[in-house]
Amino acid sequence: MEKVNITINGIAVQAEKGETIMVAAERVGFKIPRICFTEMQNTGITIKPVTCRVCEVEVNDGKVMAACVAPVREGLAVKTNSKLAQESRKKRLEDILADHPQECLTCVRNMSCQLQTLTTEFGITEINPTGLRPVYEIDDSSYALVRDQNKCIYCRRCDAVCSEVQAVHALKAEGKGREAMVVTSNGAPLGNTMCVFCGQCAAVCPTGAIAIKDDTKKVWEALHDEDKHVVVQIAPSVRTGLGEAFGLSAGENVAGKLNTALRLLGFNKVFTTNFAADMTIMEEGTELIKRITKGGTLPMITSCCPAWVKFAEDEYGDLLDHVSSCKSPQQMLGAVIKNYYPDKFGIPRDKVVSVSIMPCTAKKFEIQREEMKGDVDIVVTTQEIAKMIKESAIDFVNLQDSGFDSVMGEESGAGQIFGVTGGVMQAALRTAYEVVTKKKLDTLTFEPLMGFEGSGVKTATVDLDGTEVRVAVTHELRNAVKLMNEIREGNSPYHFIEVMACPGGCVNGGGQPYHTFSSDTVSKRSSVLYSEDANNTIRRSHDNKELMELYKEFLGEPYYGENAHKLLHTTYKARNPQ
Repeated sequence: MEKVNITINGIAVQAEKGETIMVAAERVGFKIPRICFTEMQNTGITIKPVTCRVCEVEVNDGKVMAACVAPVREGLAVKTNSKLAQESRKKRLEDILADHPQECLTCVRNMSCQLQTLTTEFGITEINPTGLRPVYEIDDSSYALVRDQNKCIYCRRCDAVCSEVQAVHALKAEGKGREAMVVTSNGAPLGNTMCVFCGQCAAVCPTGAIAIKDDTKKVWEALHDEDKHVVVQIAPSVRTGLGEAFGLSAGENVAGKLNTALRLLGFNKVFTTNFAADMTIMEEGTELIKRITKGGTLPMITSCCPAWVKFAEDEYGDLLDHVSSCKSPQQMLGAVIKNYYPDKFGIPRDKVVSVSIMPCTAKKFEIQREEMKGDVDIVVTTQEIAKMIKESAIDFVNLQDSGFDSVMGEESGAGQIFGVTGGVMQAALRTAYEVVTKKKLDTLTFEPLMGFEGSGVKTATVDLDGTEVRVAVTHELRNAVKLMNEIREGNSPYHFIEVMACPGGCVNGGGQPYHTFSSDTVSKRSSVLYSEDANNTIRRSHDNKELMELYKEFLGEPYYGENAHKLLHTTYKARNPQ
């Protein structure tokens, strides 16, 4: 790479030709403020809308430029904190604030708002509202998200992630000046668009203009109703992200503390979605073997991710036979909680309220699907359960650990890695291999399927007793498009494909604590699940004794059993949003 010589704050720096001032400055330790600019390091995409300009720096004594887009060049002299640069940035920020609602104390982003943080850092103590910006109605049409365009600062992060990373194109930028805003692509409320409810737009929004729909009130009502028996399940990724909401380091495993906190909140039973992840492997693995050995549509594609399933229904209605008929782990456990648990323990079915804690906003949509309605009553995200714990003044950090309740509380290492891209595939291959070959795997880790760096699609070939099974793993829907187009064109070489919508998988779901797409944060969250897998005495789904007892007592044979097929499988439909 060709180098150029520049100075930054009087320091000689060799920069790479073509890179931006911001990148060059940060490499040598100079942090430049920003709002619209965000490096999605774990996606390989850099979003540069260039609308806020609070990253302006002075160049060559007298000119200001936006550092996020201005390229370095030979002899460039940059001052990141000159009087001119500081005054220019402050003016830009004051212009944004003049049209912004003064609702910080009640805003969902209070204390985690980048605009609020910059206002403090810039020393702004007075705001002079113009009153010229139109007032917009709040859009709460979505099952998962709420849009408040009054808080939009037109940074365009949301439409960039929706279009460039997720390839959904539900949002677009429109208008100029004070009327500039991000709108839905078809002009309809968000709930009536191609939105897949992944929540990545809310994750990147710096101000709360797009936020998670808050369902905590529904949970409190259930917990306060003495006539209800409230059961909760916890997804694997929640344990790796929740601690961040309480000041703990990224990736710290807080499953034990969370179990204790949930009992203090009043939940009657605490189960793990990992149990259902093992159940999913039994069903999905058996379905895959059936399709390969007895004839069936190939490649088969995982169905654990509701955002991906919605995307497939929207964009690939002609290929839905490729999607596994398995419900997601959340829905499988929900169905068992509603149809097995009450009778097992003598609890009237109409008294049981089933709650899920998920890293995923699309799970809120999933429980509303007609095909699965009633399996789970309420979904709250990692962010929402953190809010509930704080509202109860529970000293979360100092809680003693406790375990999950039995019957649906045992979890294998295979179930634990469901939250990471590639984890579902690894778990499925462990069981499929040993069921077909009747042999134990020498190694339970398929290295080519791990991690989220690279092209976005990882592949491997596994020998199932003479039958070569070719598999692929992908995350981010833009990468799923590549694989689906291969299928549509008849060029797919694979037997089995895993798709997760969010960058890095569920550990980076739209309901996790905010982290501005730091690849380091996602890696730390992922490493916890892989460590748990490695240290678990049970590493194969078919070795989960509580699960095998459930099949024997209630579900019957995986996939073929009457209750197994009726409760654990579903159908899909091609969608045509208006």
